[in-house]
Amino acid sequence: MPKIAVLYDAGQAVLSTFDLDEVLQRILAIARDYFHLPKAAILLLEKDTQQLYVRSQLGWDTGKDNVRLALSQGITGAAAARKHPVYAPDVSRDPRYVCSAQSTRSELAIPLMVRDEVVGVFDCQSDKVDHFDAETIGLLTLFSTQASIALENARLYSLERQRARQLEAINIIAQQSTAVMDLEELLIRVCSVIQQAFQVPHVTLLLRDEGDLVMRAHQGELTPCFPPGGRFPAIQDPWQQVISSNGTVMEKDLRDTPESFRLFRESASRLSIPLISFGQTLGVLTLHSSQANAFRDSELQSLESVADICANSIQNAHYVERVKQLAYLDGLTGIFNRRYFELRIMEEIERARRYDTGMAVIMSDIDQFKRLNDEFGHLLGDEVLRQVSSIFHQQVRKIDIVCRYGGEEFAVLLTQTTAEQAMAVAEKLRRMVETWQFPGVPRTITISAGVAAFPAHGRTRDDIVRAADSGLYAAKQSGRNRVCLAVSANSACSGI
Repeated sequence: MPKIAVLYDAGQAVLSTFDLDEVLQRILAIARDYFHLPKAAILLLEKDTQQLYVRSQLGWDTGKDNVRLALSQGITGAAAARKHPVYAPDVSRDPRYVCSAQSTRSELAIPLMVRDEVVGVFDCQSDKVDHFDAETIGLLTLFSTQASIALENARLYSLERQRARQLEAINIIAQQSTAVMDLEELLIRVCSVIQQAFQVPHVTLLLRDEGDLVMRAHQGELTPCFPPGGRFPAIQDPWQQVISSNGTVMEKDLRDTPESFRLFRESASRLSIPLISFGQTLGVLTLHSSQANAFRDSELQSLESVADICANSIQNAHYVERVKQLAYLDGLTGIFNRRYFELRIMEEIERARRYDTGMAVIMSDIDQFKRLNDEFGHLLGDEVLRQVSSIFHQQVRKIDIVCRYGGEEFAVLLTQTTAEQAMAVAEKLRRMVETWQFPGVPRTITISAGVAAFPAHGRTRDDIVRAADSGLYAAKQSGRNRVCLAVSANSACSGI
Protein backbone atom coordinates (compact mmCIF):
# COMPACT_ATOMS: atom_id res chain seq x y z
CA MET A 1 0.00 0.00 0.00
CA PRO A 2 2.72 2.56 0.78
CA LYS A 3 4.23 1.95 -2.67
CA ILE A 4 0.86 2.57 -4.31
CA ALA A 5 0.60 5.82 -2.35
CA VAL A 6 4.06 6.81 -3.54
CA LEU A 7 3.06 6.05 -7.11
CA TYR A 8 -0.12 8.09 -6.70
CA ASP A 9 1.84 11.07 -5.34
CA ALA A 10 4.36 10.75 -8.14
CA GLY A 11 1.63 10.66 -10.77
CA GLN A 12 -0.07 13.72 -9.30
CA ALA A 13 3.24 15.58 -9.31
CA VAL A 14 3.93 15.10 -13.02
CA LEU A 15 0.31 15.66 -14.05
CA SER A 16 -0.04 18.94 -12.16
CA THR A 17 1.77 21.10 -14.76
CA PHE A 18 1.58 21.68 -18.49
CA ASP A 19 5.08 23.10 -18.89
CA LEU A 20 7.23 20.53 -20.70
CA ASP A 21 10.51 21.41 -19.00
CA GLU A 22 8.86 21.29 -15.60
CA VAL A 23 7.27 17.91 -16.38
CA LEU A 24 10.67 16.52 -17.39
CA GLN A 25 12.34 17.83 -14.24
CA ARG A 26 9.62 16.34 -12.04
CA ILE A 27 9.95 12.92 -13.73
CA LEU A 28 13.68 12.90 -13.08
CA ALA A 29 13.25 14.17 -9.52
CA ILE A 30 10.79 11.32 -8.81
CA ALA A 31 13.24 8.80 -10.30
CA ARG A 32 15.91 10.13 -7.94
CA ASP A 33 13.88 10.72 -4.77
CA TYR A 34 11.14 8.07 -4.92
CA PHE A 35 12.99 5.29 -6.73
CA HIS A 36 16.52 6.21 -5.55
CA LEU A 37 18.02 6.12 -9.04
CA PRO A 38 21.32 7.99 -9.48
CA LYS A 39 20.93 8.16 -13.25
CA ALA A 40 17.79 8.64 -15.36
CA ALA A 41 16.88 10.26 -18.66
CA ILE A 42 13.95 11.07 -20.92
CA LEU A 43 14.64 10.43 -24.59
CA LEU A 44 12.03 11.72 -27.04
CA LEU A 45 11.32 10.30 -30.49
CA GLU A 46 11.88 12.64 -33.43
CA LYS A 47 9.23 11.64 -35.95
CA ASP A 48 10.98 13.00 -39.03
CA THR A 49 14.20 11.04 -38.49
CA GLN A 50 12.80 8.24 -36.31
CA GLN A 51 15.64 8.84 -33.87
CA LEU A 52 15.70 9.08 -30.09
CA TYR A 53 17.41 12.12 -28.61
CA VAL A 54 18.05 13.06 -24.99
CA ARG A 55 15.62 15.76 -23.89
CA SER A 56 16.58 15.75 -20.21
CA GLN A 57 18.88 13.63 -18.06
CA LEU A 58 20.22 13.16 -14.56
CA GLY A 59 23.66 11.74 -13.65
CA TRP A 60 24.98 11.02 -17.17
CA ASP A 61 28.65 11.62 -17.96
CA THR A 62 29.50 14.97 -19.57
CA GLY A 63 28.82 15.06 -23.31
CA LYS A 64 26.96 11.76 -23.40
CA ASP A 65 23.60 13.48 -23.71
CA ASN A 66 24.41 14.49 -27.31
CA VAL A 67 23.75 10.94 -28.49
CA ARG A 68 21.05 10.19 -31.08
CA LEU A 69 19.83 6.60 -31.37
CA ALA A 70 17.93 4.91 -34.14
CA LEU A 71 15.03 2.64 -33.23
CA SER A 72 16.39 -0.72 -32.05
CA GLN A 73 19.81 0.86 -31.35
CA GLY A 74 20.87 0.52 -27.73
CA ILE A 75 18.67 -0.71 -24.90
CA THR A 76 16.47 2.39 -25.19
CA GLY A 77 16.08 1.90 -28.94
CA ALA A 78 15.16 -1.74 -28.37
CA ALA A 79 12.45 -0.71 -25.90
CA ALA A 80 11.03 1.80 -28.41
CA ALA A 81 11.06 -0.74 -31.23
CA ARG A 82 9.42 -3.47 -29.14
CA LYS A 83 6.99 -1.09 -27.39
CA HIS A 84 7.83 -2.99 -24.23
CA PRO A 85 10.26 -2.49 -21.31
CA VAL A 86 13.76 -3.85 -21.88
CA TYR A 87 15.94 -4.73 -18.90
CA ALA A 88 19.70 -5.36 -18.94
CA PRO A 89 20.67 -6.67 -15.46
CA ASP A 90 24.36 -6.53 -16.37
CA VAL A 91 25.20 -4.05 -19.13
CA SER A 92 28.70 -5.48 -19.52
CA ARG A 93 27.10 -8.66 -20.86
CA ASP A 94 24.57 -6.95 -23.13
CA PRO A 95 25.89 -6.09 -26.62
CA ARG A 96 23.09 -3.57 -27.13
CA TYR A 97 24.33 -1.30 -24.34
CA VAL A 98 25.38 2.22 -25.33
CA CYS A 99 27.43 3.78 -22.54
CA SER A 100 26.07 6.99 -21.03
CA ALA A 101 27.89 6.72 -17.67
CA GLN A 102 30.98 4.71 -16.79
CA SER A 103 29.53 3.66 -13.42
CA THR A 104 26.34 2.14 -14.85
CA ARG A 105 25.94 -1.59 -14.18
CA SER A 106 22.26 -2.22 -14.96
CA GLU A 107 19.75 -0.42 -17.19
CA LEU A 108 15.99 -0.43 -17.57
CA ALA A 109 14.36 1.24 -20.58
CA ILE A 110 10.59 1.75 -20.59
CA PRO A 111 8.80 3.05 -23.71
CA LEU A 112 6.62 6.13 -23.23
CA MET A 113 3.40 5.38 -25.10
CA VAL A 114 0.39 7.46 -26.12
CA ARG A 115 -2.44 5.54 -27.82
CA ASP A 116 -0.09 2.70 -28.78
CA GLU A 117 2.37 5.16 -30.30
CA VAL A 118 5.89 5.57 -28.92
CA VAL A 119 6.73 9.18 -28.05
CA GLY A 120 9.94 8.47 -26.15
CA VAL A 121 11.74 6.29 -23.62
CA PHE A 122 12.18 6.56 -19.85
CA ASP A 123 15.73 5.30 -19.23
CA CYS A 124 16.67 4.20 -15.69
CA GLN A 125 20.20 3.18 -14.66
CA SER A 126 21.84 1.85 -11.51
CA ASP A 127 25.41 1.45 -10.29
CA LYS A 128 24.51 -2.04 -9.08
CA VAL A 129 24.24 -5.21 -11.12
CA ASP A 130 20.66 -6.53 -11.35
CA HIS A 131 19.32 -3.60 -9.36
CA PHE A 132 15.74 -3.69 -10.66
CA ASP A 133 13.45 -6.40 -9.30
CA ALA A 134 10.09 -7.32 -10.80
CA GLU A 135 8.12 -5.12 -8.38
CA THR A 136 10.26 -2.05 -9.08
CA ILE A 137 10.01 -2.62 -12.82
CA GLY A 138 6.23 -2.87 -12.46
CA LEU A 139 6.01 0.37 -10.46
CA LEU A 140 8.31 2.23 -12.89
CA THR A 141 6.23 0.95 -15.81
CA LEU A 142 3.05 2.23 -14.17
CA PHE A 143 4.73 5.54 -13.42
CA SER A 144 5.90 5.72 -17.06
CA THR A 145 2.26 5.53 -18.17
CA GLN A 146 1.48 8.59 -16.07
CA ALA A 147 4.64 10.29 -17.31
CA SER A 148 3.58 9.59 -20.93
CA ILE A 149 0.23 11.28 -20.30
CA ALA A 150 1.95 14.24 -18.66
CA LEU A 151 4.37 14.59 -21.60
CA GLU A 152 1.54 14.40 -24.14
CA ASN A 153 -0.50 16.99 -22.22
CA ALA A 154 2.54 19.27 -22.13
CA ARG A 155 3.15 18.71 -25.85
CA LEU A 156 -0.45 19.53 -26.75
CA TYR A 157 -0.43 22.57 -24.48
CA SER A 158 2.84 23.75 -26.04
CA LEU A 159 1.43 23.14 -29.52
CA GLU A 160 -1.70 25.16 -28.75
CA ARG A 161 0.36 27.99 -27.34
CA GLN A 162 2.58 27.88 -30.41
CA ARG A 163 -0.46 27.96 -32.70
CA ALA A 164 -1.92 30.83 -30.74
CA ARG A 165 1.35 32.76 -31.11
CA GLN A 166 1.48 31.94 -34.80
CA LEU A 167 -2.11 33.07 -35.37
CA GLU A 168 -1.35 36.25 -33.49
CA ALA A 169 1.76 36.69 -35.65
CA ILE A 170 -0.26 36.15 -38.82
CA ASN A 171 -2.75 38.78 -37.65
CA ILE A 172 0.03 41.24 -36.80
CA ILE A 173 1.78 40.68 -40.13
CA ALA A 174 -1.52 41.15 -41.98
CA GLN A 175 -2.17 44.42 -40.14
CA GLN A 176 1.38 45.71 -40.54
CA SER A 177 1.67 44.78 -44.19
CA THR A 178 -1.62 46.37 -45.21
CA ALA A 179 -0.70 49.56 -43.33
CA VAL A 180 2.72 49.95 -45.01
CA MET A 181 2.86 50.78 -48.70
CA ASP A 182 6.55 51.67 -48.97
CA LEU A 183 8.24 48.51 -50.25
CA GLU A 184 11.56 48.86 -48.40
CA GLU A 185 9.89 49.64 -45.08
CA LEU A 186 7.44 46.77 -45.61
CA LEU A 187 10.19 44.20 -46.25
CA ILE A 188 12.19 45.24 -43.17
CA ARG A 189 9.13 45.23 -40.93
CA VAL A 190 7.91 41.83 -42.17
CA CYS A 191 11.32 40.23 -41.51
CA SER A 192 11.37 41.65 -38.00
CA VAL A 193 7.83 40.53 -37.12
CA ILE A 194 8.35 36.98 -38.47
CA GLN A 195 11.66 36.60 -36.66
CA GLN A 196 10.17 37.58 -33.32
CA ALA A 197 6.83 35.79 -33.70
CA PHE A 198 8.25 32.46 -34.87
CA GLN A 199 11.39 32.71 -32.73
CA VAL A 200 13.85 31.84 -35.49
CA PRO A 201 17.47 33.06 -35.57
CA HIS A 202 17.23 34.75 -38.97
CA VAL A 203 14.65 35.69 -41.62
CA THR A 204 15.36 36.86 -45.17
CA LEU A 205 13.30 38.13 -48.10
CA LEU A 206 14.66 37.58 -51.60
CA LEU A 207 12.83 39.17 -54.54
CA ARG A 208 13.19 38.27 -58.20
CA ASP A 209 15.10 40.63 -60.45
CA GLU A 210 15.51 39.34 -64.00
CA GLY A 211 17.44 36.04 -63.63
CA ASP A 212 18.49 36.58 -60.02
CA LEU A 213 17.09 36.66 -56.53
CA VAL A 214 18.13 39.81 -54.65
CA MET A 215 18.34 39.92 -50.86
CA ARG A 216 16.11 42.93 -50.20
CA ALA A 217 15.81 42.56 -46.43
CA HIS A 218 16.97 40.33 -43.60
CA GLN A 219 16.66 40.33 -39.82
CA GLY A 220 18.29 38.24 -37.12
CA GLU A 221 21.43 37.23 -35.32
CA LEU A 222 23.38 35.19 -37.90
CA THR A 223 26.45 36.46 -39.81
CA PRO A 224 25.87 37.13 -43.55
CA CYS A 225 28.29 35.65 -46.11
CA PHE A 226 27.28 38.17 -48.78
CA PRO A 227 27.48 41.95 -49.34
CA PRO A 228 24.39 44.15 -48.81
CA GLY A 229 21.83 43.51 -51.52
CA GLY A 230 23.45 40.21 -52.45
CA ARG A 231 22.35 38.60 -55.74
CA PHE A 232 21.89 34.85 -56.17
CA PRO A 233 21.21 33.08 -59.50
CA ALA A 234 17.63 31.81 -59.57
CA ILE A 235 18.76 28.80 -61.61
CA GLN A 236 20.73 27.41 -58.65
CA ASP A 237 19.27 25.22 -55.93
CA PRO A 238 17.46 25.56 -53.66
CA TRP A 239 15.99 28.63 -55.38
CA GLN A 240 15.36 26.85 -58.68
CA GLN A 241 13.54 24.07 -56.84
CA VAL A 242 11.40 26.54 -54.90
CA ILE A 243 10.50 28.65 -57.94
CA SER A 244 9.98 25.83 -60.44
CA SER A 245 7.77 23.82 -58.10
CA ASN A 246 6.19 26.79 -56.30
CA GLY A 247 6.61 24.63 -53.21
CA THR A 248 8.33 24.89 -49.85
CA VAL A 249 11.82 23.39 -49.55
CA MET A 250 13.10 22.25 -46.15
CA GLU A 251 16.85 21.70 -45.88
CA LYS A 252 17.51 19.86 -42.63
CA ASP A 253 21.31 19.86 -42.41
CA LEU A 254 23.53 22.43 -44.14
CA ARG A 255 26.57 22.02 -41.92
CA ASP A 256 28.69 20.34 -44.62
CA THR A 257 27.77 22.81 -47.39
CA PRO A 258 29.87 25.88 -48.39
CA GLU A 259 29.14 29.18 -46.67
CA SER A 260 28.12 30.71 -50.00
CA PHE A 261 25.35 28.11 -50.24
CA ARG A 262 24.23 28.58 -46.62
CA LEU A 263 24.18 32.41 -47.01
CA PHE A 264 24.83 32.79 -43.28
CA ARG A 265 27.98 31.50 -41.59
CA GLU A 266 26.21 29.75 -38.71
CA SER A 267 23.26 28.44 -40.73
CA ALA A 268 22.69 24.69 -40.22
CA SER A 269 19.14 24.33 -41.56
CA ARG A 270 16.87 26.42 -43.79
CA LEU A 271 13.22 26.66 -44.77
CA SER A 272 12.44 28.34 -48.13
CA ILE A 273 8.86 29.31 -49.01
CA PRO A 274 7.85 30.84 -52.37
CA LEU A 275 6.13 34.22 -52.35
CA ILE A 276 3.22 33.75 -54.77
CA SER A 277 0.65 36.41 -55.64
CA PHE A 278 -2.00 35.81 -58.31
CA GLY A 279 0.03 32.95 -59.76
CA GLN A 280 3.23 35.00 -60.02
CA THR A 281 6.28 34.01 -57.96
CA LEU A 282 7.72 37.25 -56.62
CA GLY A 283 10.54 35.78 -54.57
CA VAL A 284 11.36 33.56 -51.62
CA LEU A 285 10.87 33.87 -47.86
CA THR A 286 13.64 31.99 -46.05
CA LEU A 287 14.06 31.10 -42.39
CA HIS A 288 17.51 30.12 -41.12
CA SER A 289 18.58 28.32 -37.96
CA SER A 290 21.98 27.61 -36.43
CA GLN A 291 20.70 24.15 -35.46
CA ALA A 292 20.24 21.20 -37.81
CA ASN A 293 16.69 19.83 -38.15
CA ALA A 294 15.30 23.03 -36.64
CA PHE A 295 12.08 23.19 -38.68
CA ARG A 296 9.04 20.93 -38.35
CA ASP A 297 6.25 20.02 -40.73
CA SER A 298 3.77 21.22 -38.12
CA GLU A 299 5.00 24.80 -38.67
CA LEU A 300 4.59 24.84 -42.43
CA GLN A 301 0.91 25.73 -42.64
CA SER A 302 1.30 28.85 -40.52
CA LEU A 303 4.47 29.95 -42.29
CA GLU A 304 2.98 29.41 -45.73
CA SER A 305 0.00 31.53 -44.68
CA VAL A 306 2.45 34.25 -43.64
CA ALA A 307 4.24 33.94 -47.00
CA ASP A 308 0.92 34.39 -48.86
CA ILE A 309 0.16 37.55 -46.87
CA CYS A 310 3.67 38.86 -47.54
CA ALA A 311 3.42 38.13 -51.27
CA ASN A 312 0.14 40.02 -51.65
CA SER A 313 1.49 42.93 -49.61
CA ILE A 314 4.65 43.05 -51.72
CA GLN A 315 2.55 43.03 -54.86
CA ASN A 316 0.45 45.91 -53.51
CA ALA A 317 3.61 47.83 -52.63
CA HIS A 318 4.90 47.22 -56.17
CA TYR A 319 1.68 48.71 -57.55
CA VAL A 320 1.98 51.75 -55.29
CA GLU A 321 5.64 52.13 -56.24
CA ARG A 322 4.69 51.95 -59.91
CA VAL A 323 1.99 54.60 -59.47
CA LYS A 324 4.50 56.83 -57.70
CA GLN A 325 7.00 56.23 -60.45
CA LEU A 326 4.45 57.17 -63.11
CA ALA A 327 3.95 60.47 -61.29
CA TYR A 328 7.69 61.10 -61.72
CA LEU A 329 7.88 60.16 -65.40
CA ASP A 330 7.68 62.54 -68.34
CA GLY A 331 4.77 61.53 -70.55
CA LEU A 332 6.49 62.34 -73.83
CA THR A 333 10.00 60.94 -73.38
CA GLY A 334 9.46 58.28 -70.69
CA ILE A 335 12.40 59.55 -68.60
CA PHE A 336 12.08 61.20 -65.18
CA ASN A 337 10.52 64.64 -64.92
CA ARG A 338 11.50 67.79 -63.04
CA ARG A 339 9.51 66.75 -59.96
CA TYR A 340 11.73 63.70 -59.62
CA PHE A 341 14.86 65.78 -60.22
CA GLU A 342 13.94 68.07 -57.33
CA LEU A 343 13.36 65.08 -55.06
CA ARG A 344 16.60 63.30 -55.91
CA ILE A 345 19.01 66.22 -56.04
CA MET A 346 18.41 66.88 -52.35
CA GLU A 347 19.09 63.20 -51.55
CA GLU A 348 22.27 63.14 -53.65
CA ILE A 349 23.62 66.35 -52.10
CA GLU A 350 23.00 64.93 -48.62
CA ARG A 351 24.70 61.65 -49.55
CA ALA A 352 27.68 63.48 -51.02
CA ARG A 353 27.93 65.65 -47.90
CA ARG A 354 27.70 62.68 -45.52
CA TYR A 355 30.11 60.35 -47.29
CA ASP A 356 32.33 62.95 -48.99
CA THR A 357 31.81 61.25 -52.37
CA GLY A 358 30.94 64.23 -54.55
CA MET A 359 28.16 64.61 -57.11
CA ALA A 360 27.55 66.69 -60.24
CA VAL A 361 24.75 68.15 -62.34
CA ILE A 362 24.66 68.56 -66.11
CA MET A 363 22.10 71.04 -67.44
CA SER A 364 21.69 70.88 -71.22
CA ASP A 365 19.25 71.81 -73.95
CA ILE A 366 18.80 71.23 -77.67
CA ASP A 367 20.24 74.08 -79.71
CA GLN A 368 17.75 76.13 -81.74
CA PHE A 369 14.90 73.79 -80.92
CA LYS A 370 12.22 76.41 -81.66
CA ARG A 371 13.58 76.76 -85.18
CA LEU A 372 13.47 72.98 -85.56
CA ASN A 373 9.78 72.96 -84.59
CA ASP A 374 9.03 75.83 -86.93
CA GLU A 375 10.78 74.13 -89.88
CA PHE A 376 9.68 70.52 -89.45
CA GLY A 377 6.67 70.64 -87.15
CA HIS A 378 6.00 69.64 -83.56
CA LEU A 379 5.59 65.94 -84.28
CA LEU A 380 9.15 65.71 -85.57
CA GLY A 381 10.28 67.95 -82.72
CA ASP A 382 8.72 65.53 -80.22
CA GLU A 383 10.54 62.62 -81.87
CA VAL A 384 13.85 64.49 -81.54
CA LEU A 385 13.14 65.00 -77.83
CA ARG A 386 12.45 61.29 -77.41
CA GLN A 387 15.63 60.25 -79.20
CA VAL A 388 17.84 62.72 -77.33
CA SER A 389 16.43 61.48 -74.01
CA SER A 390 17.10 57.91 -75.16
CA ILE A 391 20.73 58.76 -76.02
CA PHE A 392 21.21 60.35 -72.60
CA HIS A 393 19.63 57.40 -70.80
CA GLN A 394 21.77 54.83 -72.65
CA GLN A 395 25.07 56.66 -72.23
CA VAL A 396 25.06 57.21 -68.45
CA ARG A 397 25.42 54.68 -65.63
CA LYS A 398 22.42 52.95 -64.08
CA ILE A 399 22.98 54.84 -60.84
CA ASP A 400 22.81 58.19 -62.66
CA ILE A 401 19.51 59.98 -63.25
CA VAL A 402 18.34 61.61 -66.50
CA CYS A 403 15.41 64.03 -66.29
CA ARG A 404 13.48 66.22 -68.68
CA TYR A 405 13.75 69.53 -66.86
CA GLY A 406 11.31 71.36 -69.08
CA GLY A 407 10.70 72.01 -72.79
CA GLU A 408 13.89 71.03 -74.63
CA GLU A 409 16.04 71.19 -71.47
CA PHE A 410 17.48 68.12 -69.71
CA ALA A 411 19.14 67.62 -66.33
CA VAL A 412 21.48 64.76 -65.44
CA LEU A 413 22.39 63.86 -61.84
CA LEU A 414 25.75 62.09 -61.57
CA THR A 415 26.50 60.38 -58.26
CA GLN A 416 30.02 59.98 -56.81
CA THR A 417 31.38 62.15 -59.61
CA THR A 418 33.92 64.99 -59.79
CA ALA A 419 33.64 68.08 -62.00
CA GLU A 420 36.26 66.68 -64.40
CA GLN A 421 34.43 63.36 -64.73
CA ALA A 422 31.11 65.18 -65.26
CA MET A 423 32.71 67.29 -68.02
CA ALA A 424 33.80 64.06 -69.75
CA VAL A 425 30.28 62.62 -69.52
CA ALA A 426 28.71 65.82 -70.84
CA GLU A 427 31.19 65.94 -73.74
CA LYS A 428 30.37 62.30 -74.60
CA LEU A 429 26.66 63.16 -74.69
CA ARG A 430 27.35 66.21 -76.88
CA ARG A 431 29.33 64.15 -79.40
CA MET A 432 26.71 61.37 -79.48
CA VAL A 433 23.91 63.84 -80.29
CA GLU A 434 26.01 65.70 -82.86
CA THR A 435 26.78 62.50 -84.80
CA TRP A 436 23.33 60.95 -84.44
CA GLN A 437 21.22 60.54 -87.56
CA PHE A 438 17.75 61.78 -86.65
CA PRO A 439 15.19 60.34 -89.13
CA GLY A 440 13.41 63.05 -91.09
CA VAL A 441 15.81 65.81 -90.02
CA PRO A 442 18.18 66.81 -92.87
CA ARG A 443 20.55 68.80 -90.67
CA THR A 444 22.71 68.16 -87.60
CA ILE A 445 21.10 68.38 -84.16
CA THR A 446 23.35 69.65 -81.38
CA ILE A 447 23.14 70.34 -77.65
CA SER A 448 24.82 72.77 -75.28
CA ALA A 449 25.56 71.87 -71.66
CA GLY A 450 26.72 73.36 -68.39
CA VAL A 451 28.37 71.37 -65.60
CA ALA A 452 28.50 72.04 -61.85
CA ALA A 453 29.74 69.83 -59.01
CA PHE A 454 29.38 69.54 -55.24
CA PRO A 455 31.07 71.10 -53.34
CA ALA A 456 33.24 72.97 -55.86
CA HIS A 457 30.36 75.03 -57.27
CA GLY A 458 27.99 75.07 -54.35
CA ARG A 459 26.72 73.16 -51.31
CA THR A 460 22.98 73.68 -51.77
CA ARG A 461 20.50 72.74 -54.47
CA ASP A 462 20.02 76.34 -55.60
CA ASP A 463 23.75 77.06 -55.78
CA ILE A 464 24.56 73.95 -57.82
CA VAL A 465 21.66 74.34 -60.27
CA ARG A 466 22.41 78.04 -60.66
CA ALA A 467 26.06 77.24 -61.36
CA ALA A 468 25.14 74.56 -63.95
CA ASP A 469 22.72 77.03 -65.60
CA SER A 470 25.50 79.59 -65.78
CA GLY A 471 27.67 77.01 -67.54
CA LEU A 472 24.85 76.30 -69.99
CA TYR A 473 24.45 80.03 -70.64
CA ALA A 474 28.18 80.33 -71.25
CA ALA A 475 28.01 77.44 -73.75
CA LYS A 476 25.21 79.19 -75.63
CA GLN A 477 27.06 82.49 -75.63
CA SER A 478 30.20 80.77 -76.91
CA GLY A 479 28.45 79.54 -80.02
CA ARG A 480 26.44 76.49 -78.93
CA ASN A 481 27.29 72.80 -79.43
CA ARG A 482 29.72 72.83 -76.53
CA VAL A 483 30.08 72.04 -72.83
CA CYS A 484 31.13 74.62 -70.25
CA LEU A 485 32.12 74.20 -66.64
CA ALA A 486 30.25 76.47 -64.22
CA VAL A 487 31.57 80.03 -64.28
CA SER A 488 31.81 80.13 -60.50
CA ALA A 489 34.98 78.04 -60.85
CA ASN A 490 37.70 78.32 -63.46
CA SER A 491 35.50 78.71 -66.49
CA ALA A 492 36.19 76.19 -69.25
CA CYS A 493 34.37 75.00 -72.36
CA SER A 494 34.78 72.06 -74.69
CA GLY A 495 33.30 71.38 -78.12
CA ILE A 496 33.67 72.85 -81.56
